Amino acid sequence: MGDGFIFSDPPKENGAGRTDLARQLLSSSAKNRVVLIPYIAGGELNDMPEPRARRFIISFAEFSEQEARQWPELMKIVEEKVKPERMTLRGNRDADIRRKYWWRWGRFTPALYRHASSLSRVLVCANTGLHKAFVFLPSATAFDQTLIVFCVEEWSAFTAIQCRVHGVWNAFQGSSLEDRLRYTPSDCFETYPFPDNWKTRTSFEAVGKAYYEFRAALMREYDKGLTEVYNRFHDPDERSNAIGELRRLHDAMDRAVLDAYGWTDIRPRCEFELEWEDDEAENGRRRRKPWRYRWPEPVRDEVLARLLALNAQRAEEERLVLGDR
Repeated sequence: MGDGFIFSDPPKENGAGRTDLARQLLSSSAKNRVVLIPYIAGGELNDMPEPRARRFIISFAEFSEQEARQWPELMKIVEEKVKPERMTLRGNRDADIRRKYWWRWGRFTPALYRHASSLSRVLVCANTGLHKAFVFLPSATAFDQTLIVFCVEEWSAFTAIQCRVHGVWNAFQGSSLEDRLRYTPSDCFETYPFPDNWKTRTSFEAVGKAYYEFRAALMREYDKGLTEVYNRFHDPDERSNAIGELRRLHDAMDRAVLDAYGWTDIRPRCEFELEWEDDEAENGRRRRKPWRYRWPEPVRDEVLARLLALNAQRAEEERLVLGDR
């Protein structure tokens, strides 16, 4: 709720060279590093060959105005670029709060940043995207509302969430925006019946690290972000050895997760499939959507059925435990 907090390049109106200014402020005073921090949004996460924060943002967290004025240079920027807009807000409780505390973000999430501060990195994804891809970022980062942040730092967590088993659950529980899948933590993550001991499984650590590091090297080699790499991953005409190896490593992650559930009887082979949807704008004709390199539909249905059964079983166990109390 205020672009004036953000130091962005390429510049917007009246903001030329603001990332250079941010670096000057950081180098001029170590104290500025407390409230001037790296900042990243969903588009940057998916489009950059090396996903990382390239912008900065002023964050006075839940400071009082008196506390915030301990950083006069940064407070002056907020006073000039955020306060005038905030003073025009009227009509509801949120507007009143944002007008009263004009030096703060429109909505701050202290629990997230407290939890993240105990970790060296966190797992992050964009809340919508053509492909659901997860990336580790330093915990000392400001995360835009277009990102979802998981306070986990283990390679095993990446395996458990990036695998196709979780993808099946996400497709069933999540929603969509145009042709992009929307990831909703309350529906897709909190309800997901993870395999037992998923954070400490050594098999998850090995396959997750191998996949992640190979994907990162591939992005650097191609000079492409996650979206472009996964476009090639799902393209049936893509025959390169590198993409073939990425597909193999993804299969290895899936195998480790299926085995962790004890579902050794499920031995899927991926196929290239087209997705379709009804398009009313074209008189009910079906519009072609992108190719997907994925498990065949009967396998996806079987995995979903088992996840739903496991979810129900755990819900009943939880109900019984709470009932005993």
